[in-house]
Amino acid sequence: MDADDRFMWMALDLARQGKGRTSPNPMVGAVVVQGSEVVGSGYHQAAGSPHAEIIALRKAGDKARGATLYQNLEPCNHHGRTGPCTEAIIKAGISRVVAAMQDPNPIVSGRGFARLAEAGIKVKEGILEEKARQLNEVFIKYITTGLPFVEVKVAMSLDGKIGTITGDSQWITGEKARQYVHRLRDHSDVIMIGIGTVLKDNPRLTTRVEGGGGKDAVRVIVDSTARLPIDARVIESGSSAKIILAVTDRAPREKCKALENKGVEIMVLPSLQGFVDLIALMKKLTEREFTTILCEGGGTLNYSLLSRDLVDKLYIFIAPLIIGGRQSPTAFGGSGIETLDRAWPVENIEMKQFDQDLLLIGYPASRVQD
Repeated sequence: MDADDRFMWMALDLARQGKGRTSPNPMVGAVVVQGSEVVGSGYHQAAGSPHAEIIALRKAGDKARGATLYQNLEPCNHHGRTGPCTEAIIKAGISRVVAAMQDPNPIVSGRGFARLAEAGIKVKEGILEEKARQLNEVFIKYITTGLPFVEVKVAMSLDGKIGTITGDSQWITGEKARQYVHRLRDHSDVIMIGIGTVLKDNPRLTTRVEGGGGKDAVRVIVDSTARLPIDARVIESGSSAKIILAVTDRAPREKCKALENKGVEIMVLPSLQGFVDLIALMKKLTEREFTTILCEGGGTLNYSLLSRDLVDKLYIFIAPLIIGGRQSPTAFGGSGIETLDRAWPVENIEMKQFDQDLLLIGYPASRVQD
């Protein structure tokens, strides 16, 4: 491994420390290298806080002059919540910048590199670019499409069931798998479920990671007619995280008012075939600068998201159980497809194991169009 790759790996590892905390900004790590010595490093910790390169340059001090700056994303050249990083880099006397990828944000894209080159700084880009793009897949989707990155998590048996004929589903997977889900929650802006899951499981939707320190995501419940019980555990959980109830104009006003009195935000959305228009919901969530949505709903919501091409990533846990039953719920319900050529291929599959439970992580591709 050459020096550029080695120091870029360091920048990527630093960037990853901000996972779940930088939204709507990307995760960025930076390393200042003088000769072969790291003289400064840092990562972006939260929106509005100093950018990674600023932290690294401050730590490097005078040693930054003539040094190389490694970072996984092109430095910004505009005034946002903070000032342009390009000017700080130039002022610090950096002689060379190595970046993994160009910033996909249209107001940055290429302008940061151009400003550095204009100032006489050597620029090299594309080092470990694929890894950098994977790290910031959420930001890339959000900034280029105006929609959040939607992850669907399901836990099912070997025969594809997510519950029994009576609806019993706690717990299909073991403790280690459930801890992994809490880490997913900690990294998400929003946890989304449908009203059916609330009525069946009555979840709190809080984050409980080992050792503490996890954050509760905003809880979004898709509930066209406001059937959410006033005393639901998600309301009484004691969490300060916001609860948003996505309804249509069919929701009774008196019930909505009662829920608002309990601290629930009512978001009235257009309907599609009598139900909440999920694309309209995603656009509203993007306006709030929510970039990553973890859906932990049932088969109806999962299929609705998939059928609207809104699912970006799948986390499918498979437990060594056989449940059976024609009426037992499956991970993806809905109307289904008629022929296999209309199925959704799942690509780039990765597998993990937690005791006896398997986890398949993959990306659904758009199904073949007519």
